[in-house]
Parts: sequence; structure tokens; C-alpha cells
Amino acid sequence: MAEQATAQIGVTGLAVMGRNLARNLARNGFTVAVHNRTPARTRSLVAEHGDEGTFVPGETMADFVASLERPRAVIVMVKAGAPTDAVIDELVPLLEEGDIIVDCGNAHFADTRRREEALRAQGLHFSGTGVSGGEEGALLGPSIMPGGSAESYAKLGPMFEKIAAHVDGVPCCTHVGPDGAGHFVKMVHNGIEYADMQLIAEAYDLLRAGLDATPAEIAEIFRDWNNGELESFLIEITADVLAHTDAATGRSFVDIVQDRAEQKGTGRWTVQSALDLGIPITGIAEATFARSLSGHVDQREAARRAFPDAGEKWQVADRDAFVEDVRRALLASKIVAYAQGFDHIRAGSKEYAWDIDLGGTATIWRGGCIIRARFLNRIREAYDEQPDLPTLLVAPYFAEAVGAGVPSWRRVVADAARAGVPTPAFSSSLAYFDALRAERLPAALIQGLRDNFGAHTYQRVDRAGSFHTTWAGDRTESPA
Repeated sequence: MAEQATAQIGVTGLAVMGRNLARNLARNGFTVAVHNRTPARTRSLVAEHGDEGTFVPGETMADFVASLERPRAVIVMVKAGAPTDAVIDELVPLLEEGDIIVDCGNAHFADTRRREEALRAQGLHFSGTGVSGGEEGALLGPSIMPGGSAESYAKLGPMFEKIAAHVDGVPCCTHVGPDGAGHFVKMVHNGIEYADMQLIAEAYDLLRAGLDATPAEIAEIFRDWNNGELESFLIEITADVLAHTDAATGRSFVDIVQDRAEQKGTGRWTVQSALDLGIPITGIAEATFARSLSGHVDQREAARRAFPDAGEKWQVADRDAFVEDVRRALLASKIVAYAQGFDHIRAGSKEYAWDIDLGGTATIWRGGCIIRARFLNRIREAYDEQPDLPTLLVAPYFAEAVGAGVPSWRRVVADAARAGVPTPAFSSSLAYFDALRAERLPAALIQGLRDNFGAHTYQRVDRAGSFHTTWAGDRTESPA
């Protein structure tokens, strides 16, 4: 049992992420109280890593809380949902007014808003904090997205900013906004991550189909791409994965892995939230649905038997030109995914009165997180120059990059369609681009149809107001 309160922050839940976050804090000079439901895991952490800093182990939750300096700050690192609520319920009777509970897991932002409101009524602060970077990031420096009150950030900020990744001397951590803002931004981050990975996978598939290239050969293409505008963590590790050889079979690693992608729910949450807010995040949605489709093995097998050869033979005449087309199409599609993600954050910020700094969000994603990429600097600059930017696509740098890639984008999508190679994220991103730039959309016909079958009314281009046509009668028009 701790004899006096000496710990500056505590971590309860010492699975890999919680363990590494506690180690990161200790390595950076903070005294860290540690606790786990299974005390053996707490003892193991101290025995194996006690030389990295100062840990104060607590056998019971009461011991753990008693070891914390006021105002107490407790990081909860357990599974989202009921397990998180259970830990909070155990903590609350042991805490006092002004203490802070920090949820660093992948919680749904609506749960965070509920918890923050309930704990605020009890005089406690609750900070829903997104942490991105995986196991390595948690230990060496993640991107951290804290939500909650300004008062809680006054205590947490100096610690989180010190342990976060740093780019150009700037910490990849900022106070995102009140209640659920931190977890909302982390959710959208993960949605963009879904789109980014799907686009990369489609680019790989296109290169393999069009060039009949080996994974190792495609790895070299990705390594080359990582030296330019596409430089990012995901492009870097794509080259690593494609170059890897399976030790058991001697085959390319990517060829011995089942083609069914898993998901933990943040992609679905992102799409559901965007639907609620009326924000079209088509690239992220298609990436999420592509993962779902990959798991429908029985349907895929039945379709393969029914349609064994539904595409044309793909013949690429100029290898280098084709590789450049895919690169440009990938860059343009990625820009669309990020543009849609930032549209989503802006809409959430407005809906929930969070006042999120979009340029600041790009800044903290530049290091530590999974979607860190070179052009996040460009996103920050775009929003710094024009905070009310209607869409990232029209910022000068991105408009030039997308515009230059349009011919390549169209060729890639058209050739893939003819060859029967699925490109849901590439195709939907191109369709989104074309819809945004269209002078007139066919939604006018949809409005007419809705009025015809359900008297839902429509608006005219030549005068104000809403109108209805008596379609089943004499077809006269009247104001609604």
C-alpha cells in the first residue's frame, strides 16, 4: 500500500497499450501509479520495467487512488463499452471534487459525452482522449487527442504534450475541445485510416493486375512513392509488408494471408455519424463496406462460380506511364478521403459546439499516428490561411495536385472497370469529385419523383418558395 500520495498520474488497465503508456510517462520523468484488475500484471510491469522510471503499484483500486496527488488524474485503459463503465463506477466513490478520469481507449464519442455529463454533475472531470500510434506509438510517442474541460487539460496537457510525438519541435497533442470532441476526432482519424488503407490496397491490386508484377516488385514501387508527395507511414509499411517472404512456405507473405479484413467498429461509427450529420464521406464508407464484403466468403464464392470471366484481358502498353497513372490516382483519392474527413470534423464541431481547430488537428496528426503523412503540413497551412475553407479540394496545393491527376484517375478507373478489377474507393472518390464540380446534378429529377409519389414538394430555380404539382390530377402547380 502506498504510504503517501506521490504519483502525478495513474494508469489502470495494463494490457499492452496501458502498459506502454505508463512506461512512456515514467520514461519522461513522471511518477506513475499503476493498477490492474489482475495484480500479477501490475507486479510484472514493475519487475520488468521498473528501471525506466518511478512506478507506484497499487494492489487494490483504493491503494491505487490513494497514491495519487490532488487533483488526481486516472487514465483508464480497458475495453470500450461496459468494461469502461464498470471501472468508472469503481473509481467514482474513491475520488473527490476536481479529480480527473481519462479514457484513452477507442470509445464511441456519444458514450464519452454521456460519461462527461454524468461525472460533471458529481464534480469530476472526464477527458475522452484519443490515442493513435498503436503499441509502439504508446511507448515512443503517440498522437494524443484530449477532449474534456479546459481545467482538466491544465493538469493533463503538460504531461501529454511531453510524451506525445514531436514534429519540428511541436507536440502532436492539443486540447481538441469539450466533452466528446477528442474521441470524435479520433473516430474520424480512424475512418480516414480505413480509406487510406483501402486505397493503398486497390493501388497494389491495380499494379499487380495491370503489370503482372510480383509483390516484391510492387514493394519497390511503393518505396519510390514514399520519397515524394505520397510519403506517409502507411506507404512505408506497405512496402515492408509486400517485400516480406513467409518463412514457412517461401512464398510472398501477402499471398498466404486470407483476403478477409477485420474491423473493430470505428469505421462503422464514422460512417454512421456522417449519415446523421448529412456529410458525404463516400471514400471512407466504401472502404468500410469493402472490408465487410471481403468477409462474405460464401457470397463471393457463389459469384465467382456464376461469373468466372466477366472482364477483359488487361494489357498495359507503357509500364512507367501506368505506374505514374496509379500514383496520381492514389494521391487524388487520398486527398478526397482527407477532405471528407475534415468536412466531417467541421460538421461535428458545429453540431456539438466544440469549436475544433481544423488546422490544429492536422498539426497533431503529423507524427505518432497511423495516418501521419507529408501533406498534413499542407492541410494545416490551408486551414491557417483560410479557416472557413469550403473544402480542402479547392485549397491551391490540393486543387493543383487533384487537377493534375484527373486524366490518370479516369484512365485507371476506366481500365479497371473494363478488366473487372474492383476499385470501390478509387471509383467513389472520382465520382465524388465529379459531383462536386458538376454545374447541375440529377437531384432535380429525384425531387420531381419525390413530389410525384409523396407530395414532398420541390424548389424552383426561377423563384423562391416550395411548390407541389398535382401529378394525379390536372398537373397544375401550387405553392406548398
